[in-house]
Amino acid sequence: MAAHDLSVILPRVLIVSRRSVRKNKFVDFVGEYHLDLIVGYGAVPAIVPRVSGVHMLLDSFEPIHGVLLCEGEDIDPSLYEAETSNLSPEELEEIRRLHTSDTAIDKEKDSIELRLAKLCLERNIPYLGICRGSQVLNVACGGTLYQDIEKEVSRKCPENQRVVHIDYDNYDGHRHVVKVVKDTPLHDWFKDSLEEEKMEIWVNSYHHQGVKRLAQRFVPMAFAPDGLIEGFYDPDAYNPAEGKFIMGLQFHPERMRRPDSDEFDYPGCPSAYQEFVKAVIAYQKKLNIATAVPKPLNLNKEMENKRRTIVRSFSLARNIYITGNGMNTSKESELQAGAEFLESNTALSLQQENRLKQMGATIRNGSSYLERLKLNEERERLARNVIGKMSVEQLSDLMSFYFTMGQICSEVLEKKLHGIVNNDSL
Repeated sequence: MAAHDLSVILPRVLIVSRRSVRKNKFVDFVGEYHLDLIVGYGAVPAIVPRVSGVHMLLDSFEPIHGVLLCEGEDIDPSLYEAETSNLSPEELEEIRRLHTSDTAIDKEKDSIELRLAKLCLERNIPYLGICRGSQVLNVACGGTLYQDIEKEVSRKCPENQRVVHIDYDNYDGHRHVVKVVKDTPLHDWFKDSLEEEKMEIWVNSYHHQGVKRLAQRFVPMAFAPDGLIEGFYDPDAYNPAEGKFIMGLQFHPERMRRPDSDEFDYPGCPSAYQEFVKAVIAYQKKLNIATAVPKPLNLNKEMENKRRTIVRSFSLARNIYITGNGMNTSKESELQAGAEFLESNTALSLQQENRLKQMGATIRNGSSYLERLKLNEERERLARNVIGKMSVEQLSDLMSFYFTMGQICSEVLEKKLHGIVNNDSL
């Protein structure tokens, strides 16, 4: 597809599905609240199915402009738990019984999501992790998790600091307070809803695990009263306007809605998605610029002949340089065009000049032409005198010619001098 066509395509946000059982069959799903917000802010969600082998096919989902990872089962403890959790077999069995739907490890989903998280970290692709997605992000960066908050955190807390992080009897209605850290994105999004002294909001909670050791690159954005980190981000990778966004939220802002209504609990609830998509759009623009291929120049017959002559000249010079053989006098006239072109010093940028030297393609590597290419003061003075007498139209034509030659160099030399052009056909 042409580069200019890519600019009108909406950016893609990858979201990995979650497996469930319906009518005795596995089905994959993604919550619509996530999809609605992504679409509403101007991106296209692309669902990655958590089926066997997909973790080896992620290249097929390129280009990736953003990744949103959300709900799912507990992450396999073997992927992060270097130190033991001190939980007894009886306690682990009780945890599995209490949280049946979450404790069934899904290794395929783990593999897919960890690969995507690490890809985002390597390429600085915008990443938003919600609930499990925040835990995946922390694990991908070397952090660890509590296997069960109630048994590893709550029982060590004073009574007045204990927090219920999941309530199956009041699943969507349950809320607990978190304290927002100043001067963080979360503070910025909810500042109109915060009391300066308390800096608190009430969030929903659907998890029995959470961040134990936060990876070093991250900064906390909110804490529950029991000390559990409820949100974090990478300050060095956060600037949505420049396509930077790496963040994890333990709560679900997209589901923080008033009973029987789509109205959010706070005006700042959708901001994480809004700023994430802003970063995704900016990242797409940067990616398009980096990968844009210049449209081929349409040259008339005269310009095409000049182009061929110059390319032929460079090819001969390259052969002289590589083989180390002396110059055949019969080829001197063919080298003349390249020498004159390089003498101008206006058609090539320093980068192009260096590139030519690295490839051994420049006429300057031919010893017989070193003197020819050294402009002395007298020749420069004469050149200025001649140019000074030229008309505006002539000067314009001259500049146009050298500009065109520069474009030709950028397009042709990279290809031709790597052997794409058959010297014999020029």
